[in-house]
Amino acid sequence: MNDFQNSILAYINIQTKTMELKFSHIDILVKDLQEACDYYAKILGAEISKKFIWKRDELHVTYAVVRMRQERFMLVQPFSGNLKTLLDTKGEGTIYRHCYSTPDIEAAFDELVASGVQPEDENGNNLSKESLNSPSGIRIIWLPKRFGEFSIEILEEAGLQDFITDAFSVS
Repeated sequence: MNDFQNSILAYINIQTKTMELKFSHIDILVKDLQEACDYYAKILGAEISKKFIWKRDELHVTYAVVRMRQERFMLVQPFSGNLKTLLDTKGEGTIYRHCYSTPDIEAAFDELVASGVQPEDENGNNLSKESLNSPSGIRIIWLPKRFGEFSIEILEEAGLQDFITDAFSVS
């Protein structure tokens, strides 16, 4: 983990005091998902997952996981919504999200609310504890954006592991 990731994790731990988080991955915007996947597979020898579609409300993206041993990141090609606007304004290669996992997403939700933070969905709408399921099948919460377009996502560990296993399984 780099210094920036450590400082973000330290900030979250200070704010929530007991939340158990582990760094998972970053999300990177690209204009052409297949081209970006081919590049990282060739240059880094990375494994590329299946492609996935995420569509909810105004947000529509396709994405894939890039994995090198235990390290991974997600490449995201937006078609509409706030990520398409971000790609159009900031450009390709924008790292817009750090993602962490937790063994108990409901406890994380409760700790955030107790500290005065209202979790959101991927479109910036208030999220209730009953609405943690996402189009990917993983239970997720997002912290409100406090610093420009930078976002922090917290995923339930068990669901994330199942997703990663499925993403790289041979169909």
